[in-house]
Amino acid sequence: MTETQPIALPQLSVVVPVRNEVGNIGPLLADIEAACQTLGAFEVIYVNDGSTDGTAAALSELGATRPWLRAIRHEQSCGQSAAVRTGVRHARAPVVVTLDGDGQNDPAFIPAMVEALHKAGLQAGLVQGQRVGRKDTGFKKWQSRIANGVRGRILKDGTRDTGCGLKCFRREAYLALPYFDALHRFMPALMVREGYQVTHVDVRDRSRLTGVSNYGFFDRLWVGILDLAGVWWLIRRRKRVPQIVPETL
Repeated sequence: MTETQPIALPQLSVVVPVRNEVGNIGPLLADIEAACQTLGAFEVIYVNDGSTDGTAAALSELGATRPWLRAIRHEQSCGQSAAVRTGVRHARAPVVVTLDGDGQNDPAFIPAMVEALHKAGLQAGLVQGQRVGRKDTGFKKWQSRIANGVRGRILKDGTRDTGCGLKCFRREAYLALPYFDALHRFMPALMVREGYQVTHVDVRDRSRLTGVSNYGFFDRLWVGILDLAGVWWLIRRRKRVPQIVPETL
């Protein structure tokens, strides 16, 4: 009688929020798999945020031959931050990587980001990707420059590109952050607020393979101004982070 081998718990969870990205799922998933091959046990969690195209069917078909692929579905679209949070809450690994589902974030940078997090030690809560060679339209890049500039001057988070979806962080650190819509755009400032260090890695931006943007409009300063004010208030109200001293008996 052959004993059943225990299934190894993943050491890395890759969370991908998607809405109506049926044409990008297969190619992006292949890139993620190739990037994670040398990282030990991993899982990929796609959060289908109320898609109305063939996204659910594509994930079901791909999952039939990929035991490390998990799909979670929102009944209706709740936004990118909500989709990311759903994925992180269901993640089984202590380290999580997020990236956008349109294929513009290159999964080839995942190993470098995971390595940077481990090298930085337990005080590091987040490795934030910062895009170079962005493929967005000139108008959207202008919007991002204005928003990032204002955010940086107000929050002083030391990050030039918080809108990059490619992030690597400790699951427990993320779940300790105050949750609100557009949280993913303010993670560096909020990680510092919780006493964690933030590391940055430059990542290559790619062109979207198919479809049109479903997320990303929170780059606009006039949409996110209330969130910016709220994060500024949270930072000012934060008291000293307690440092626990081990007891000696």
